Amino acid sequence: MKKGIWWLQAGLAVVLTLFLIGVSVVGTLAFRPLYYADIEKLRIAETSGYSKEEIRRNYDALIDYNMAWSNGEFSFPSLPMSENGKTHFEEVKDIFDVFKYFALCGGILGAAGIVFMTRRREYRYLKMTAVVSFALPVVLAAFVAVCWDKVFVVFHKLFFRNDYWIFDSVTDPVITILPDEFFMHCALLIFGGIVSGAALCTVLYVVLRKRGQGNPENKGV
Repeated sequence: MKKGIWWLQAGLAVVLTLFLIGVSVVGTLAFRPLYYADIEKLRIAETSGYSKEEIRRNYDALIDYNMAWSNGEFSFPSLPMSENGKTHFEEVKDIFDVFKYFALCGGILGAAGIVFMTRRREYRYLKMTAVVSFALPVVLAAFVAVCWDKVFVVFHKLFFRNDYWIFDSVTDPVITILPDEFFMHCALLIFGGIVSGAALCTVLYVVLRKRGQGNPENKGV
Protein backbone atom coordinates (compact mmCIF):
# COMPACT_ATOMS: atom_id res chain seq x y z
CA MET A 1 0.00 0.00 0.00
CA LYS A 2 1.32 3.43 -0.91
CA LYS A 3 2.19 5.71 2.01
CA GLY A 4 -0.22 8.41 0.87
CA ILE A 5 -3.08 5.93 0.66
CA TRP A 6 -2.23 4.60 4.14
CA TRP A 7 -2.58 8.07 5.64
CA LEU A 8 -5.84 8.62 3.76
CA GLN A 9 -7.19 5.35 5.09
CA ALA A 10 -6.08 6.21 8.63
CA GLY A 11 -7.77 9.60 8.32
CA LEU A 12 -10.95 7.99 7.03
CA ALA A 13 -10.88 5.54 9.92
CA VAL A 14 -10.75 8.47 12.38
CA VAL A 15 -13.65 10.17 10.61
CA LEU A 16 -15.75 6.99 10.66
CA THR A 17 -14.93 6.36 14.32
CA LEU A 18 -16.10 9.87 15.23
CA PHE A 19 -19.20 9.25 13.12
CA LEU A 20 -19.99 6.05 15.03
CA ILE A 21 -19.47 7.81 18.35
CA GLY A 22 -21.66 10.73 17.30
CA VAL A 23 -24.46 8.54 15.99
CA SER A 24 -24.37 6.34 19.10
CA VAL A 25 -24.52 9.31 21.47
CA VAL A 26 -27.24 11.17 19.57
CA GLY A 27 -29.17 7.94 18.99
CA THR A 28 -29.10 7.18 22.70
CA LEU A 29 -30.21 10.73 23.50
CA ALA A 30 -33.15 10.36 21.12
CA PHE A 31 -34.09 6.86 22.34
CA ARG A 32 -36.71 7.87 24.89
CA PRO A 33 -38.03 4.31 25.51
CA LEU A 34 -34.86 3.64 27.53
CA TYR A 35 -35.87 6.27 30.07
CA TYR A 36 -39.53 5.29 29.97
CA ALA A 37 -38.54 1.74 30.88
CA ASP A 38 -36.29 3.00 33.67
CA ILE A 39 -39.17 4.96 35.19
CA GLU A 40 -40.62 1.55 36.03
CA LYS A 41 -37.41 -0.38 36.61
CA LEU A 42 -35.78 2.22 38.87
CA ARG A 43 -39.04 3.19 40.57
CA ILE A 44 -38.45 6.85 39.74
CA ALA A 45 -42.04 7.90 40.45
CA GLU A 46 -41.90 6.39 43.93
CA THR A 47 -38.49 7.83 44.84
CA SER A 48 -39.08 11.30 43.35
CA GLY A 49 -42.65 11.85 44.45
CA TYR A 50 -43.76 12.93 40.96
CA SER A 51 -46.30 11.15 38.81
CA LYS A 52 -45.16 9.14 35.81
CA GLU A 53 -46.93 11.56 33.48
CA GLU A 54 -45.18 14.58 34.99
CA ILE A 55 -41.82 12.83 34.91
CA ARG A 56 -42.21 11.97 31.24
CA ARG A 57 -43.37 15.48 30.35
CA ASN A 58 -40.35 17.13 31.96
CA TYR A 59 -37.93 14.55 30.57
CA ASP A 60 -39.35 15.01 27.07
CA ALA A 61 -38.85 18.77 27.37
CA LEU A 62 -35.20 18.20 28.29
CA ILE A 63 -34.64 15.88 25.33
CA ASP A 64 -36.40 18.24 22.92
CA TYR A 65 -34.09 21.02 24.09
CA ASN A 66 -30.94 18.94 23.60
CA MET A 67 -32.01 17.57 20.22
CA ALA A 68 -32.75 21.02 18.79
CA TRP A 69 -30.07 22.82 16.77
CA SER A 70 -31.12 26.23 18.09
CA ASN A 71 -30.03 27.58 21.48
CA GLY A 72 -33.27 28.98 22.83
CA GLU A 73 -34.29 29.53 26.43
CA PHE A 74 -34.87 26.32 28.38
CA SER A 75 -37.29 25.66 31.20
CA PHE A 76 -39.07 22.62 32.54
CA PRO A 77 -42.86 22.42 32.14
CA SER A 78 -43.45 21.99 35.87
CA LEU A 79 -40.12 21.66 37.71
CA PRO A 80 -38.30 24.63 39.24
CA MET A 81 -34.69 25.23 38.20
CA SER A 82 -31.88 27.33 39.68
CA GLU A 83 -29.61 29.59 37.65
CA ASN A 84 -26.73 27.15 38.15
CA GLY A 85 -28.96 24.32 36.94
CA LYS A 86 -29.92 26.32 33.88
CA THR A 87 -26.26 27.02 33.11
CA HIS A 88 -25.43 23.34 33.48
CA PHE A 89 -28.10 22.24 31.02
CA GLU A 90 -26.88 24.85 28.53
CA GLU A 91 -23.38 23.40 28.84
CA VAL A 92 -24.76 19.87 28.40
CA LYS A 93 -26.49 20.96 25.21
CA ASP A 94 -23.20 22.39 23.90
CA ILE A 95 -21.61 18.98 24.38
CA PHE A 96 -24.45 17.20 22.62
CA ASP A 97 -24.15 19.69 19.76
CA VAL A 98 -20.54 18.54 19.28
CA PHE A 99 -21.68 14.95 18.94
CA LYS A 100 -24.37 16.00 16.48
CA TYR A 101 -21.66 17.59 14.33
CA PHE A 102 -19.60 14.39 14.66
CA ALA A 103 -22.57 12.47 13.25
CA LEU A 104 -23.42 14.98 10.52
CA CYS A 105 -19.95 15.96 9.31
CA GLY A 106 -18.57 12.46 9.88
CA GLY A 107 -21.37 11.03 7.77
CA ILE A 108 -20.73 13.42 4.89
CA LEU A 109 -16.93 13.13 4.93
CA GLY A 110 -17.12 9.40 5.58
CA ALA A 111 -19.42 8.82 2.62
CA ALA A 112 -17.09 10.77 0.34
CA GLY A 113 -14.09 8.83 1.64
CA ILE A 114 -15.82 5.49 1.19
CA VAL A 115 -16.67 6.32 -2.43
CA PHE A 116 -13.06 7.33 -3.09
CA MET A 117 -11.60 4.19 -1.47
CA THR A 118 -14.13 1.90 -3.13
CA ARG A 119 -13.12 3.18 -6.55
CA ARG A 120 -9.51 2.38 -5.67
CA ARG A 121 -10.52 -0.96 -4.12
CA GLU A 122 -8.84 -0.06 -0.85
CA TYR A 123 -10.54 -1.33 2.30
CA ARG A 124 -8.03 -1.32 5.13
CA TYR A 125 -9.81 1.71 6.65
CA LEU A 126 -12.63 -0.69 7.60
CA LYS A 127 -10.23 -2.77 9.66
CA MET A 128 -8.72 0.34 11.28
CA THR A 129 -12.16 1.68 12.14
CA ALA A 130 -13.24 -1.66 13.59
CA VAL A 131 -10.16 -1.98 15.81
CA VAL A 132 -10.39 1.54 17.26
CA SER A 133 -14.18 1.55 17.55
CA PHE A 134 -14.20 -1.81 19.31
CA ALA A 135 -11.31 -1.16 21.70
CA LEU A 136 -12.54 2.22 22.96
CA PRO A 137 -15.96 1.17 24.33
CA VAL A 138 -14.65 -2.16 25.63
CA VAL A 139 -12.05 -0.41 27.79
CA LEU A 140 -14.51 2.23 28.97
CA ALA A 141 -17.22 -0.37 29.62
CA ALA A 142 -14.79 -2.26 31.86
CA PHE A 143 -14.31 0.86 33.97
CA VAL A 144 -18.06 1.48 34.05
CA ALA A 145 -18.73 -2.07 35.22
CA VAL A 146 -16.10 -1.91 37.96
CA CYS A 147 -16.42 1.65 39.26
CA TRP A 148 -19.32 3.53 37.69
CA ASP A 149 -19.51 6.13 40.47
CA LYS A 150 -15.89 7.19 39.94
CA VAL A 151 -16.30 7.24 36.16
CA PHE A 152 -19.38 9.43 36.54
CA VAL A 153 -17.51 11.96 38.68
CA VAL A 154 -14.38 11.97 36.50
CA PHE A 155 -16.50 12.49 33.37
CA HIS A 156 -18.10 15.60 34.84
CA LYS A 157 -14.81 17.00 36.08
CA LEU A 158 -13.29 16.56 32.62
CA PHE A 159 -16.13 18.11 30.63
CA PHE A 160 -17.31 20.83 33.00
CA ARG A 161 -15.26 23.66 34.49
CA ASN A 162 -17.58 24.18 37.44
CA ASP A 163 -19.54 22.16 39.98
CA TYR A 164 -22.99 23.13 38.73
CA TRP A 165 -23.59 19.46 37.91
CA ILE A 166 -23.82 18.80 41.67
CA PHE A 167 -27.54 19.46 42.11
CA ASP A 168 -29.45 20.35 45.23
CA SER A 169 -32.76 18.49 45.08
CA VAL A 170 -34.48 21.43 46.78
CA THR A 171 -33.58 24.02 44.12
CA ASP A 172 -33.23 21.54 41.22
CA PRO A 173 -35.60 18.63 41.81
CA VAL A 174 -34.84 17.34 38.31
CA ILE A 175 -32.03 15.38 39.94
CA THR A 176 -34.66 13.22 41.64
CA ILE A 177 -35.94 11.98 38.27
CA LEU A 178 -32.47 11.39 36.76
CA PRO A 179 -30.81 8.69 38.87
CA ASP A 180 -27.20 7.67 38.26
CA GLU A 181 -28.32 4.20 37.15
CA PHE A 182 -30.12 5.72 34.18
CA PHE A 183 -26.92 7.41 33.00
CA MET A 184 -25.10 4.10 33.33
CA HIS A 185 -27.72 2.50 31.09
CA CYS A 186 -27.19 5.33 28.59
CA ALA A 187 -23.44 4.72 28.64
CA LEU A 188 -23.92 1.01 27.98
CA LEU A 189 -26.29 1.74 25.10
CA ILE A 190 -23.73 4.13 23.59
CA PHE A 191 -21.02 1.51 23.91
CA GLY A 192 -23.33 -1.05 22.31
CA GLY A 193 -23.94 1.25 19.35
CA ILE A 194 -20.23 1.81 18.78
CA VAL A 195 -19.42 -1.89 19.08
CA SER A 196 -22.22 -2.70 16.60
CA GLY A 197 -20.65 -0.26 14.15
CA ALA A 198 -17.27 -1.89 14.67
CA ALA A 199 -18.79 -5.31 14.05
CA LEU A 200 -20.36 -4.08 10.81
CA CYS A 201 -17.00 -2.72 9.62
CA THR A 202 -15.38 -6.06 10.45
CA VAL A 203 -17.97 -8.02 8.49
CA LEU A 204 -17.65 -5.72 5.47
CA TYR A 205 -13.87 -5.96 5.56
CA VAL A 206 -13.89 -9.77 5.74
CA VAL A 207 -16.51 -10.09 2.99
CA LEU A 208 -14.62 -7.77 0.64
CA ARG A 209 -11.37 -9.66 1.21
CA LYS A 210 -13.02 -13.00 0.54
CA ARG A 211 -14.50 -11.69 -2.68
CA GLY A 212 -11.04 -10.65 -3.76
CA GLN A 213 -12.11 -7.05 -4.35
CA GLY A 214 -9.16 -5.53 -2.53
CA ASN A 215 -5.90 -4.58 -4.16
CA PRO A 216 -3.22 -7.28 -4.29
CA GLU A 217 -1.20 -5.09 -1.93
CA ASN A 218 -3.86 -5.61 0.73
CA LYS A 219 -3.82 -9.39 0.58
CA GLY A 220 -3.02 -10.94 3.91
CA VAL A 221 -3.71 -7.70 5.78
